[in-house]
Amino acid sequence: MQHDPAPLTRHLRIHRYRGHLVLEFHGEIDVVAAFEITPFLDSATSRPAPRIVLDLGPVEFFDCSGLRLLYRARRRVLARGGTLHLVCTHGLTLRILRITGLAELLPPSASLDEALGRSEAAGSLETS
Repeated sequence: MQHDPAPLTRHLRIHRYRGHLVLEFHGEIDVVAAFEITPFLDSATSRPAPRIVLDLGPVEFFDCSGLRLLYRARRRVLARGGTLHLVCTHGLTLRILRITGLAELLPPSASLDEALGRSEAAGSLETS
């Protein structure tokens, strides 16, 4: 069951969905937002075998600071043997992910259910 959690910052909400911790980014993800989000991202990815979803659905703007957050999350989750999924439907953000090659390392899904369905089909061993 998904609920609307209280924001931790104006750029981040965290909730659980189907056994995964969902970090839902909001608004403009720039250097200020990244500074606010990083401590929560690090906490979420510090556990053994974390099961994380980064949801960029509510994002309106996404720059290189946002890319650094995604790379940081991926590196930390892989180092701890976890799974990481990305949800993104915003055309410009998807273009940035493709141009930088991050879309190949962290393939975006259109919804939480699609991202987690992909994981279940693959046996939860991938970091997509």
